[in-house]
Amino acid sequence: METEARPAGWRAGLNRNVVVLGLVSFFTDISSEMLVPIRFIFLLRWLGTPLALAGLIEGLSEAAASVLKVAVGRRTDQVPRRSPMITLGYGLSNLAKPLIGFVGAWQPALALLLADRVGKAIRSAPRDTIIADSVPREYRGKAFGFHRAMDTFGAALGPLATALILRVTDNNLAAVFRWTIVPGLIAVVIVPLFLREPPRTQPATAATPGAPASLTPLGTRFWAFSVIWALFSLGNSSDSFIFLRSVDIDSQLMLVPLFYAGFNIAYALAATPLGSLSDVLGRLPLLVFSLVVFGCTYLGWSAATRPWQIAQLFVLYGLYYAGTEGVARAFVADLVPQGRRGTAMGWFTALTGIAMLPANLLAAYLWSNVGKQAPFVYGAGMAFAAALLLLICYPWLRAAKPAA
Repeated sequence: METEARPAGWRAGLNRNVVVLGLVSFFTDISSEMLVPIRFIFLLRWLGTPLALAGLIEGLSEAAASVLKVAVGRRTDQVPRRSPMITLGYGLSNLAKPLIGFVGAWQPALALLLADRVGKAIRSAPRDTIIADSVPREYRGKAFGFHRAMDTFGAALGPLATALILRVTDNNLAAVFRWTIVPGLIAVVIVPLFLREPPRTQPATAATPGAPASLTPLGTRFWAFSVIWALFSLGNSSDSFIFLRSVDIDSQLMLVPLFYAGFNIAYALAATPLGSLSDVLGRLPLLVFSLVVFGCTYLGWSAATRPWQIAQLFVLYGLYYAGTEGVARAFVADLVPQGRRGTAMGWFTALTGIAMLPANLLAAYLWSNVGKQAPFVYGAGMAFAAALLLLICYPWLRAAKPAA
């Protein structure tokens, strides 16, 4: 028996574990998104970090965390209980972030930022696996969509909390880092108190110490989808370029956090219904549509000239996120058997995360040497190419036998 008693009606698919992990992500994302608008400013102007070094280390830490996700994903399929890994991951991240507010040099700050990324790498695969295992397949898209919605509601509140703290503390950036301890501590406490792991329908995979992770059992359809998504990720550079482009179009920096909050609200409101729609229509049609939305949005950023256009683009960008983040993970869960989901989630997030490093480097080169519109035209082209590949592979991918 894979799931607990199934609720009916609108609560179908939103059982205890889905709600608990949604709340954990809600509070964690409040703390994380409090730092997004100010992190680089804090490193560069408050601690005196060299710009090139800060950018390089951030990119490498993201890539390193992505590689770690592979090992964590494999370990997720081997351990009898996954909740301790989730607690460790959230605990490491939510401890590292407030400590940054107490350091006086960039070296320990960057080490703590790396610890935050490592914590995210540790928790992602076991969390996503428990969500997938806690609900029947017909509600999996809805469950992942709900989780992303809770995550994003927290992300919408984070920048607003930052604005309030800066106003009260007279722009004390370190104080923002310190206050992240409040939502972060709530998130860490929730997991051991309220999460109930579902029983496994398949035994955990036995592991030989030092043996490489097996790739073949994940299936060619999984690898084909992951490679196509990694190709798209080569054009999906950091959202920092969107913020830079927004400031370039309109010099009122104070508007950017409001645009960002609007993006997160649109994302949160659309994530659950779009996830449910993927349960009815299928994951692939929604993923293809969302990639087209991404491409059109990026073309819009390359051509926008007015603040009202930026506001609309942020809302559209939120719809793209709502139609891909949870849905792509649900599709990965569909493609592999239950006993391999942790490994699959680890490889999928690793491939897309590693692709972001060259994506950022290429976007920076295009911005500096070709034009500020160039990264967005390139990103749109990669999105359209990935959508076309999914359409070409659609009959074959759709023919995959759904995993329970």
